[in-house]
Amino acid sequence: MVMSQSFADDDHVEAYELLRAGEILSLEKILVIARKEVQGHILEVELEREKEQIIYELKVLDLKGVVWEIKVNASSGVVIEVEQD
Repeated sequence: MVMSQSFADDDHVEAYELLRAGEILSLEKILVIARKEVQGHILEVELEREKEQIIYELKVLDLKGVVWEIKVNASSGVVIEVEQD
């Protein structure tokens, strides 16, 4: 079972502090990484703590109308998972 914790919707302050401290990459960099995996429209972005890591989870609507979920390590930019949603 995967345990994950989403940051609260109003917890942008914590995300900003993590970015300032150099613990996570900027959203702009993550979007570039995600678009290399799946081209299309970004529908949703979440920042989560999962298995001792901070993960960006993105939902992308591709050019054929298929929704994909992309998980990217927020610190390293390594793509963890790409799957149809």
